[in-house]
Amino acid sequence: MTTRPVTIQENGRGKAYRPLPEAARRAAFDAGLEAYDRGDAFLAHEHLEPAWMGASDPAERALHAGLIKTAAAFVHLARGNPAGVAKNLAGAELRLANAGAAGPAWGIDVPALLGLIRTAHARLDRGEPVQPIPIPRLEVRVP
Repeated sequence: MTTRPVTIQENGRGKAYRPLPEAARRAAFDAGLEAYDRGDAFLAHEHLEPAWMGASDPAERALHAGLIKTAAAFVHLARGNPAGVAKNLAGAELRLANAGAAGPAWGIDVPALLGLIRTAHARLDRGEPVQPIPIPRLEVRVP
């Protein structure tokens, strides 16, 4: 007997869901951000995917999906595909707008990231060059 992959509803569509404990999701997330910070958007996308597929919380999934789309945009930039950049930036914006409180829980400054995405998208619309954008982190204060 073959078991069917488990799906979860996301934006009205069934998406892959492969439950992962939070520690494993955090490890994948951290590896993805490290790859992105090194300029390897493709590897960032690959590392972030298990964090997205392993989460059941809609806001957490939206955060991971938005970061995946951000990374994918800059994979398309490296390939010289401005239409792919624009499409993925639009997808990142849509998903990150639904990330809510998940951003701070994962140390990401979602409003700042949305601003950077909107600026990059506007530059593309004007035919101006864009560069990969940084993923803004929230300042962690140790008591």
